[in-house]
Amino acid sequence: MPTTASPAPRAATLRITEIFHSLQGETSRAGLPTVFIRLTGCPLRCSWCDTEYSFTGGTTRTLDDILAEVAGYHCPTICVTGGEPLSQKNCLPLLTALCDAGYSVSLETSGALDIAGVDPRVSRIVDLKAPGSGEVARNLLTNIPLLNLRDEVKLVLASEADYEWAKAQIAEYSLTERCPVLLAPVQGQLKPADLAAWILHDRLPVRMQVQLHKVIWGNEPGR
Repeated sequence: MPTTASPAPRAATLRITEIFHSLQGETSRAGLPTVFIRLTGCPLRCSWCDTEYSFTGGTTRTLDDILAEVAGYHCPTICVTGGEPLSQKNCLPLLTALCDAGYSVSLETSGALDIAGVDPRVSRIVDLKAPGSGEVARNLLTNIPLLNLRDEVKLVLASEADYEWAKAQIAEYSLTERCPVLLAPVQGQLKPADLAAWILHDRLPVRMQVQLHKVIWGNEPGR
């Protein structure tokens, strides 16, 4: 079982919205017991965002303090999320410290900020923002060549137009040859059955996902 990490920039602080133990609801890790570290702040304002409470507030905490709380859950799988975690510069030493401590670490990022500095041991879950998000112009396409089989690309879709856009991106950037690709419907805007039908009809080599935590607990924060 992982323990708290040894030497890292211990004076480093981060603004934390919440740390909690739950089941991973998305990605290829769906269903795994996971400790979530939700960092505060995000430069994007996606129309379908379900974590607006993480945009502001939070608590300033040291790296030591964060690692100590995480260790108390006795869980080997960690997800650093937000908000947009990479909007805080000390997200990078946090990720490295978690890896050094022996955890299996994933990072959920909007895809609008550079992922090059992320520790290579981390699985980077990178969004591509569809037009329905209102933030399609923020996609940092120079991230795409950096992706590898440890990573995943996630596209959250609000409509059939978003789905057609997603298909075009998958083809243009050969996304499924780089890493697993995840398609997900926006809750309450796109029926999961419709998205499933389109994927099957087009024989897309992608993984469809719904948010498992919402199926179990609804929209309750900290889940």
